Amino acid sequence: MQQMDGTADTPELEQLYRDFDANNMSPLWTQRDDLMPMTPSPKAIPYVWRWKTLYDIARRSGDLVPVGRGGERRAIGLANPGLPGTAYASPTLWCAIQYLGGHETAPEHRHAQNAFRFVVEGEGVWTVVNGDPVAMRRGDLLLTPGWNFHGHHNDTANPMAWIDGLDVPFSNYTDVGFFEYGSERVTDEASPDVSRAERLWAHPGLRPLSALDDRTSSPLSAYRWEHTDAALREQLALEDEGYPATVEQGHAAIRYSNPTTGGDVMPTLRCEFHRLRAGAETPTRHEVGSSVWQVFEGEGSVVLGGEEHRLETGDIFVVPSWVPWSLHASTSTTFDLFRFNDGPIIDRLSFTRSYVPEEQK
Repeated sequence: MQQMDGTADTPELEQLYRDFDANNMSPLWTQRDDLMPMTPSPKAIPYVWRWKTLYDIARRSGDLVPVGRGGERRAIGLANPGLPGTAYASPTLWCAIQYLGGHETAPEHRHAQNAFRFVVEGEGVWTVVNGDPVAMRRGDLLLTPGWNFHGHHNDTANPMAWIDGLDVPFSNYTDVGFFEYGSERVTDEASPDVSRAERLWAHPGLRPLSALDDRTSSPLSAYRWEHTDAALREQLALEDEGYPATVEQGHAAIRYSNPTTGGDVMPTLRCEFHRLRAGAETPTRHEVGSSVWQVFEGEGSVVLGGEEHRLETGDIFVVPSWVPWSLHASTSTTFDLFRFNDGPIIDRLSFTRSYVPEEQK
């Protein structure tokens, strides 16, 4: 009896394999390890991008490449070395640094892909989402759900950079993408302190009776840093008082949520914020699905697949599926990090799985 290893040692078997090739067929028994590995075996690799380097390159791009119709955005994708020929951070996530110079305007457009912006430093730019100007400031999460018109304008003479997160790789793989140009500038160049979406939706625990229908994506366009900071601070204060409030000792975390459902802010992207006390560390975790992290403040390190990387403010790293990771705060500062991942996709498809080796001891 022939072994199922693809070995062709008879004329009949050789002909069978030639017929497979001629008819665009591929037998499972020659590729089972590739198609069905014992555990996830991602092609993407763990990788760290340094903010100082990213910002310098973005600044030089700002000097040399104008923003406007055609390219639309001065956004530079972070390309995972394990996914050559793409600008993908992971097979499902796209992350970029976007740079807007003083008094520049990025024209409006819309696309099927879901997007957000997270600001690690600076202010002075407004993103206009469906005609609603939304101020962008340090620590803010700004949403642009799929098929919402959006553009940006800088009201100051100073440049500003931030990160964009999108589900571009997943959308491209599933062939669901659409794109449409909008206004040559933005439909409203006002610069209010508070957007109309916030005035309607940013009241904790309160929902307007004029909008009781559930939304696929959050109608709240901005999640402000002062609220994120307060939530994390109170979790650690409650822990000090002996009450259960943190993920684990010294590790506070929040998930940004859709106020109409309590679920994720968008159907394909999950956003979180994590704070570690000085000297705190997380246990090693394996998770199905990939995530991208950015250091917001403080110093510490991440151990990715057994290799430790020191991190500073702005640094970005990617954790591919099932790659073990753990965070370690320095002994001198708290360690704040923003995270986004493909959790809504993984959960909806019932592929969710995690493993913490310490819990098995």
